[in-house]
Amino acid sequence: MRARTHYSRTRRAIDITVVLLVVPLAVLVALPTAIAVFIDSPGPVLYGARRVGRDGVVFRMLKFRTMRFPAWGPGIRRADDDRQTPFGCLLCSTRLDELPQLWNVLRGQMSLVGPRPEAEEFVAAQPKAYEQILRTPPGLTGRTQLEFADEGRLLADAPDAVRAYLEEVLPLKVYLDMQYVETASLRGDGAILLRTFAVPARMLLQRTEVVLRGRPGELRERIALGALMLAAVAVVVGYAAGAATGGGL
Repeated sequence: MRARTHYSRTRRAIDITVVLLVVPLAVLVALPTAIAVFIDSPGPVLYGARRVGRDGVVFRMLKFRTMRFPAWGPGIRRADDDRQTPFGCLLCSTRLDELPQLWNVLRGQMSLVGPRPEAEEFVAAQPKAYEQILRTPPGLTGRTQLEFADEGRLLADAPDAVRAYLEEVLPLKVYLDMQYVETASLRGDGAILLRTFAVPARMLLQRTEVVLRGRPGELRERIALGALMLAAVAVVVGYAAGAATGGGL
């Protein structure tokens, strides 16, 4: 028990330190990204998803909005979801939509590494398992988040995405999260963070392969428009970084 308490306190100290260190870079990326989301489609820039946190406390997990507003329909996103905006498609591919969750980490609602934060309906579907999983804060990244980084593609062909998620995907996620809770360590968390850095590049390559294989023209147009907007974000970030360091483009 004493070792677990020490681990929790140390992890919390690391969370705060890392978030404060990356805030300047995060702001440089978040501001132009927020502008791009605003230009991309009408609606709020941020979306607060209801998630169940440590000890069953429900909180709002922040994300950049990736879907049209309002987005009626199931709480499960498919890879070919027509509710998704052009720029939102790219945000999901790069995982930049989750950047605002640094605020959740700073507030203590989440940790940098931990079990996947789930919606209430899915927690209710696996109550016994989540009694153990929710003993630790959910993570911005984790074993489950890495293994199911492109979850939308797994559910793309399911007639009922919610049912497929409950019966096929959720049990695997619960298994991985249970394993994490039982074996969590600072060294393991560090390894997960290192793996996380490679996810955006891998997912972008997968999306590029989809386009080259001749998927429907609408998807190609959405990704192309998203790529143009991401390029615009990169230009703004580069200009801001140059100005901050006394240089220029």
